[in-house]
Amino acid sequence: MDYFIKKIISLLKEKTSIQEDELEKLIEIPPDLKMGDYAFPCYSLSKTLKKAPNIIATELAKTLPIISPIVEIKSIGPYVNFFVNKATFSEMVLKKVCEERDCYGSGNIGSGRTVVVDYSSPNIAKHLAVHHLRSALIGSAIYNIYKALGYRCVGINHLGDWGTQFGQLIVAYKKWGNENTHKSYTVTDLNNLYVKFHQEAEKDSALEDEAREWFKKLEAGDSEAKALWQHFKDVSLKEFQKIYDMLGIRFDAFIGESFYNTMVEDTVTRIKEKGLTKISEQALIVDLEPYNMPPCLLRKKDDATLYATRDIAAAEYRKKTYDFAKMIYVVGSEQKLHFKQVFKVLELMGYDWANHCVHVDFGLMKFKDGKMSTRKGKVVLLEDLLIEAVERIRKIIEEKNPSLENKETVANDVGIGAVIFADLSAKRNKDVVFDWDEALNFEGETGPYVQYTHARLCSILRKYGGPVTTNIHFELLKEDETVILIKNLWRFPSVILKAAELYEPSLISNYLIDVCGNLNRFYNAHRVLSDDEELTKARILLVDATRQVIKNGLRILGMHAPGQM
Repeated sequence: MDYFIKKIISLLKEKTSIQEDELEKLIEIPPDLKMGDYAFPCYSLSKTLKKAPNIIATELAKTLPIISPIVEIKSIGPYVNFFVNKATFSEMVLKKVCEERDCYGSGNIGSGRTVVVDYSSPNIAKHLAVHHLRSALIGSAIYNIYKALGYRCVGINHLGDWGTQFGQLIVAYKKWGNENTHKSYTVTDLNNLYVKFHQEAEKDSALEDEAREWFKKLEAGDSEAKALWQHFKDVSLKEFQKIYDMLGIRFDAFIGESFYNTMVEDTVTRIKEKGLTKISEQALIVDLEPYNMPPCLLRKKDDATLYATRDIAAAEYRKKTYDFAKMIYVVGSEQKLHFKQVFKVLELMGYDWANHCVHVDFGLMKFKDGKMSTRKGKVVLLEDLLIEAVERIRKIIEEKNPSLENKETVANDVGIGAVIFADLSAKRNKDVVFDWDEALNFEGETGPYVQYTHARLCSILRKYGGPVTTNIHFELLKEDETVILIKNLWRFPSVILKAAELYEPSLISNYLIDVCGNLNRFYNAHRVLSDDEELTKARILLVDATRQVIKNGLRILGMHAPGQM
């Protein structure tokens, strides 16, 4: 809990009947410095005290004692406002940032607990396209957010690596694949074979029967079918990893649907034993009509399992393996019903941990000017998007700073970062409209703007040349622009907590934009490097603390913080 809020709560709990945790939720930050540093709204006391909130605020403000570091308490309308000693506040914030460095903003509320995050989850034998981007980026950011709070995080890529399409792919490979290029196959080759199969199947329906036979062989463990399937998977993972490396995204496990095949039968048996199943139109279902949902299909009439069956088996396996405190599925909004059904079946099976399973949904990514052209077909390939972003930043660097050291590294960090930030700065449940001009703008609310602000602060520190010290006169940091910036730096840990609570990385993106705006207003109003040695030392500490917070925030989003741009 915020140190200053804790002090305020210690005063309020003696004068009100409100519990500490409720008081913490009620305390606000006033919109204007003139109104104080913290405010307590008195509306909640109006009903019990049978008085108007502004009268309660006036009376309460008069009875509360002044204790350090609070220097003034006064009522403004229906609020009791608290003013904190500015020098004490600045000292506490800046020393904390300086001492904790890369750990500032982090916490330990998750110590000893595990969070499983299921994200990305593409189908093998297909290209990673732009529609795969949001799950990967949001999931990775949520992973980083929970890790910062002390949780043990397990990132799982639940690959789509099972189904009748692999029978089709085997048939296509055997008929039209070039055995001589077996070891140099790419996802493009596999995708072309998949398209070729469907073109030919329209002329010859017997191919579909052949594909079904091969998938049956695969399910039965046929050695040739398994070897080809493994080859397709290896080819896909190699290409996926290249894109994940470009984005800086990692996973602790690549566990696809196929992994759970041997567990599905036991899972279905357990569901049956609970008396939850019935036969409907020759299919095995769990009737969820009492819960205002359509039935959850477990087996089709041909006895094949479905996504839901495998997801239920996967959930059981993950609980047994990781004993998670929370399991988060980062999957598009179109799967809301699917996860409601899966979680309800888990609950009906008697698993109390079903309530700790969360579907984090998100909107689509679209382009402002429609489809982006791509060298590989109609879909917008993720690799093409990232390469183009880096190329565009490279051109900007050549125009504006051609002598920049490590140009390629900076172009990569800023280009990829621009794509990441453009995605994560939007609320996840909204559609993202990607606009090249906006995303790559160094002056808008963008990734390049935040990264450039960080580089600018690094430049100031290099010009200063001396050590950063907390042995300063904190009372010198007193101007409004300075105090507002310091107060915003203090908010960082609470922003991370809120982002975890709401599964909302955009809170961190927007926070960074606020910090950069505060910093630039401070910088434009006050010289950092001046002839006043003590004032310079104080402002350098503020510059370094701001740089650190921006770096830490970018890291959580999965972005680099260049020292030069």
